[in-house]
Amino acid sequence: MPTLWISNARVIDPANNRDAAGDLFARDGKITASLSPAEKKAARKINAAGLVACPGLVDIHVHFREPGQTHKETIATGSHAAAAGGFTTVVCMPNTSPVADTAGTIQLIKDSIARTAVIRVLPTGAITVGMKGQTLAPIGSLKKSGVVAITDDGDCVQSNELMRRALEYARMFNLVVMDHCQDHSMTAGAVMNEGLMSLKLGLKGWPNAAEDVIVARNVILAERTGARVHMQHISSRHSVGILRRAKERGAPVTAEATPHHIALTDDALAGYDTNFKMNPPLRTEADRLAIIEGLRDGTLDCVSTDHAPHTNYEKDKEFDLAPNGIIGLETALAVTLETLHRQSKFPLAKVVDLMTRQPARVLGLPCGTLSEGAPADICLFDPNERWTYDARKGASKSSNSPWHGARLRGRVKHTFLAGEPVLP
Repeated sequence: MPTLWISNARVIDPANNRDAAGDLFARDGKITASLSPAEKKAARKINAAGLVACPGLVDIHVHFREPGQTHKETIATGSHAAAAGGFTTVVCMPNTSPVADTAGTIQLIKDSIARTAVIRVLPTGAITVGMKGQTLAPIGSLKKSGVVAITDDGDCVQSNELMRRALEYARMFNLVVMDHCQDHSMTAGAVMNEGLMSLKLGLKGWPNAAEDVIVARNVILAERTGARVHMQHISSRHSVGILRRAKERGAPVTAEATPHHIALTDDALAGYDTNFKMNPPLRTEADRLAIIEGLRDGTLDCVSTDHAPHTNYEKDKEFDLAPNGIIGLETALAVTLETLHRQSKFPLAKVVDLMTRQPARVLGLPCGTLSEGAPADICLFDPNERWTYDARKGASKSSNSPWHGARLRGRVKHTFLAGEPVLP
């Protein structure tokens, strides 16, 4: 394996409080403090003047649709999209066909990862059989098969008792439970945020309370059982408040925000564009600002994309009938830099932290750092380059992005996995 020498970069490594101009070295796929003169002479060298070098980005919430929905995305295309966005580790949700609720299906996914993925792709298992919320999946077997967490993702477990038992088992097996927080009884037929815009558009609304009550439920059960619960794609300002108070008490809970929920509001739906339709929905400016403050003060732990590919013919329908979800891996860094760093004045190192060390910490993953001896997973990006995003020419198999045609700022130039280039 060749050595790697990245010179003249601004190196940002939050795990080691490093933010300074300097060089990065890799030998045998791992970060090393230095190279010998002979190794430097033989190394692949990149002059990174004007670029930021940071750990490969980490996304703990993506949908790669394999097996069973490969017309939307595959592990191969999804991992290439991730690499294009600077990600070197992603965690896949289990809502595949069949659902990833058995060791056999997990092995099928892992086999495909081994054959086709260009980055690290880690599977999750379902909490309940078929993600139907009725019977617990074999959590011990899923753990042995290699899942890094369990979740029913878009099908939030509605039974409080069943969720309690799931947390008790998850604690036994040292697994994090990830939850999409939605009370289905309050959202039947809902397609966007409940508010002034839904009233203007004549569309049924999804109230904040449908998220808030499940977030509160999860906090209570996490405190009762001692299990770790991670709340996915928080969208409500009230949920941010619930989580803030829970963390002040030391509750074992974490939470994430998405680039779209920090950048957009339900005003974007004025034209009935289904590429702005997602679950949970885009909410108000007050919610957006509260989420940003939650990321600022640590109430929300990390940024994740909820990358959710759908075909053009699935999205090209009446708003009520189109599926929820957008792709986001290739635009995540640029959108997050714009919203948090430039508009909200987060230090650049803080933004990097939210997309590297912090998501890795949530699930206890051995990545998100440039420590000596760590895998040489590296993202090199130009924080100031302006570019126009064409979703139809991206690496993903789908193009359902609200940023198609948008002028963005901040672009990934190189992605390395274990010292080997996966972009370009």
